[in-house]
Amino acid sequence: MDATKTLHFDSEPYDAIINANKNNPGALLTVLEEAQKITPHQYLPEPVLRHIAERMNVPLSRINSIVTFYSFFNLKPQGDHTITVCRGTACHTRGSKTLLEDVLLKLGIDAKSTNASSFTTDDMRFTVRTVACFGQCALAPVIAVDEVIYSNMTSEKLEALLKKLTARRPKS
Repeated sequence: MDATKTLHFDSEPYDAIINANKNNPGALLTVLEEAQKITPHQYLPEPVLRHIAERMNVPLSRINSIVTFYSFFNLKPQGDHTITVCRGTACHTRGSKTLLEDVLLKLGIDAKSTNASSFTTDDMRFTVRTVACFGQCALAPVIAVDEVIYSNMTSEKLEALLKKLTARRPKS
């Protein structure tokens, strides 16, 4: 392992997850999901992926294939709050593009300088991402904030929601 990529972390919680799941069907997916949940800023840094690969005797290339295939895995640190905007056809035709632009503008995120589908504020308070479809088309446009679905969203409702979130104290 390249010393420049070494991150010192307490491997004990990750080992506990591995030990609790190693004999279960789908163990690798479960371990990766649980590892992401306990990692600060809910992502999977390379040293954690390497540790899981080594402990589960799985090639790192296989783990990388999994975490890049499934959109719920994060390879970059995430904000304290996640705002997900649906970009499916029904949501798009009912204004989700405007909602996405509004939330990015209000959070001071310049999305035009990149082609990424996920953006995190510099203060790590918010991550904004898009999904192809929530499957809530009759309730369009739809967004999710910290996995809670909000339907028939408008710019006004979104602004009120953002005010509530920004008024909360950041996680320490």
